[in-house]
Amino acid sequence: MISTRLTERLGIEHPVIQAPMAIAAGGQLAAAVSSAGGLGMIGGGYGNEGWLSEQFDAAGSQRVGCGFITWSLAEKPHLLPLVLERNPSAMFLSFGDPAPFLAIAKAANVPVICQIQTLKDAIHAIEVGADIIVAQGTEAGGHGEKRATFTLVPEVADYIAARSPEVLLCAAGGIGDGRGLAAALMLGADGVVIGSRFWATREAMVHPNMHRAALEATGDQTIRSSVMDIARNLNWPTRYTAHVLQNEFTDRWNDDLEGLIEQAESESTRWTTSAWAAGDTNVANTFVGEVVGLVNSIEPAGALLDDIVSRAEKLLQTSFT
Repeated sequence: MISTRLTERLGIEHPVIQAPMAIAAGGQLAAAVSSAGGLGMIGGGYGNEGWLSEQFDAAGSQRVGCGFITWSLAEKPHLLPLVLERNPSAMFLSFGDPAPFLAIAKAANVPVICQIQTLKDAIHAIEVGADIIVAQGTEAGGHGEKRATFTLVPEVADYIAARSPEVLLCAAGGIGDGRGLAAALMLGADGVVIGSRFWATREAMVHPNMHRAALEATGDQTIRSSVMDIARNLNWPTRYTAHVLQNEFTDRWNDDLEGLIEQAESESTRWTTSAWAAGDTNVANTFVGEVVGLVNSIEPAGALLDDIVSRAEKLLQTSFT
């Protein structure tokens, strides 16, 4: 067993949080991770009230948290109290200013996790009251920025140790096995947030075609781009790009964003209505990060978590003998 400040603070067995991946992270995945000793998170994403209710119901009696894309939550702030009524184990806020929502969550005695991509953002999140900081490197799947996990994590760790030692730190981005967990702890983190590797599990809400594409891919075949956000008519802040598997759609449009904007109506229909629903991986993008090169099977989330932790334990024991 690996005991850290994170396991003590959250009352979990393993220092592993499953990322609240929009669409993919539903109640079944969150419950499976929590049942196995980590903290599972429902991906609130862009805020669909009915979907959120269904996923909390699907999680049953398991203690799970919920995450939101913060700039989107700002457009639907009524969703926060609705989620807090479900007594989540934690709230996870990413990609926007967490300040407007922190006080509300903490008034409900819910720990607040803030994911950041720069030291500047980490400092702001700490100043407004975040309980846990997640330093996300560019290796991560989904949206992010340009800092690498291996340097961002210790930089934030040093800041926290010197200025706010009561705040906890998790590492995210490129962590997919026991080596990643062990390395993150050695870098100064109290635990990890894992997204892409849990995306590639049986409980994740992912089309089988996208799982197959991930199994056949390497980390070399990923790309950071904005084309899928333009295609989906999502108003993502320009500082963030999405990390996905490269495909025919990104090959066509990544170097011609203006052209895509001009044809956004037809391309949006092709991407969202046709390709996404059908699992057409030549058009719709597979949202996964560089850890895809470590994905060799689609297995139950609980078994995956057990393997990650047991391998990390062995590595950490070896490093101290």
